[in-house]
Amino acid sequence: MNNDMTNHIISPENLVYKKPELMNDTQMHYCPGCSHGVVHKLVAEVIEEMGMEEKTVGVCPVGCAVFAYRYLDIDWQEAAHGRAPAVATGIKRLWPDRLVFTYQGDGDLACIGTCETIHALNRGENIVIIFINNAIYGMTGGQMAPTTLMGQKTSTCPYGRVAELHGYPLRITEMAAQLEGTCYVTRQSVDTVASIRSAKRAIRKAFDASMAGKGSSLVEIVSTCNSGWKMSPVKANEWMRENMFEFYKKGDLKDTI
Repeated sequence: MNNDMTNHIISPENLVYKKPELMNDTQMHYCPGCSHGVVHKLVAEVIEEMGMEEKTVGVCPVGCAVFAYRYLDIDWQEAAHGRAPAVATGIKRLWPDRLVFTYQGDGDLACIGTCETIHALNRGENIVIIFINNAIYGMTGGQMAPTTLMGQKTSTCPYGRVAELHGYPLRITEMAAQLEGTCYVTRQSVDTVASIRSAKRAIRKAFDASMAGKGSSLVEIVSTCNSGWKMSPVKANEWMRENMFEFYKKGDLKDTI
């Protein structure tokens, strides 16, 4: 193939896919098959498409995504365990022209951070909360989380979650949809190409609403933790579809935009 033909193939108008420029070349620490990497990529793509590379501030959680600042080349602020929405509130109020979002797992957001999450959303802070729900504490040894399903086995409920001992799974997204301050509340996944596209549209919609001053948005991503679940990545996706999607039903729960 001559050089002219090669240059034509790689010309910008023929571009099908490229790695987001905001994604650093740092090797990710996530387990193979983890959903975090896909969601990171979607966030980077949306920020680039919005032209907000220099005006975005992310708030990291305590959890598997504690090192998110290594992977996306934007401004980041680390928060104490569960306090990301409170930190994001301060940043957004001081810099209202910034795109401010938190990136949190279910243990960080729905357990130790329940107070900060609910009150930030209820106040209608113009922030976006990206909520990764894999129904387990992935970083610290696979313990039961508030979102662990009934009967699901973890290191701290090895015989399965039972209501009499552990209570019931917490549907934090359904709670958020009832709050006056929320404008957009949705539940997505990233297990198929179609679901990845849908999740990206949801993230873009939430980011746009934040910049338009519409109020708080919560984007839940139902995810896998194949290491914590003791499954292969393929089996983890299958288990998620068969079990988690029944309890954590996907779709928009609230949209007032």
